Amino acid sequence: MTKRPKAIPKFSSEAAERAFWEKNDSSNYLDWSKAQVATFPNLKPSTKTISLRLPRHLLDAIKTAANARDVPYQSLIKVWLQEKVQRG
Repeated sequence: MTKRPKAIPKFSSEAAERAFWEKNDSSNYLDWSKAQVATFPNLKPSTKTISLRLPRHLLDAIKTAANARDVPYQSLIKVWLQEKVQRG
């Protein structure tokens, strides 16, 4: 016989819900055997604006490379940084 999940309480705020889940095991409230994989194709990672000073010649070279690839230079910088971080 399987245990019936407890009812999930109503929360007054996101902070209250976060505090609840930090202290409680979700398996007491959800039947994870019925869980399904979810995809969220339109979600974009949150971003943070930064200010970065580059030597003029470096910025010009980046813009030239971006123009050759027909992409915005800031997008190219993000791609290059991500590639470098992944390689280590």
